[in-house]
Amino acid sequence: MSSLSRLNPKTGIVDFWTEFRKPNPFRVPMLLASTVPLMVIFYWLSGETHYSAPERPTITYITTFDPERTDEEIIASNEANQEIKDLRKAAQDDVAERKREIYKALGKGIGMDVDKIAAEADARRAAEEAAAAEQRAQRYGRASADSSETGEPPAESTRP
Repeated sequence: MSSLSRLNPKTGIVDFWTEFRKPNPFRVPMLLASTVPLMVIFYWLSGETHYSAPERPTITYITTFDPERTDEEIIASNEANQEIKDLRKAAQDDVAERKREIYKALGKGIGMDVDKIAAEADARRAAEEAAAAEQRAQRYGRASADSSETGEPPAESTRP
């Protein structure tokens, strides 16, 4: 048997027409119902979405300082800001110190050696600050404080 005879659409069309010509009251509604999925698929495939080019943004510059300021005004502003920054840092340090005192009192109350723990914490804090200072010095290509005191040549910069 040839594979072309199995794929011949003529026999399928003849069979459809034979069944469709029979007097069946449901033939037209069934034909319409069977075309609905195809129509939905074709409608879905025919829809296209067109996106327009986005509108170019408008940039609004916010100036908080007068562009005509003098150098003296700029210096005065910087000094005022530095004073506020120093006050905030002092307040943070004060809060941290009060926390340490509270924890020391709590530690003494439960029988811990708070002097030893405080010494270890101070040593660890100093080591972290020294490491941060060294890292900043290396980042900005400066010699560390230790190498300048010992007379060693400055470390090479790691910046590309």
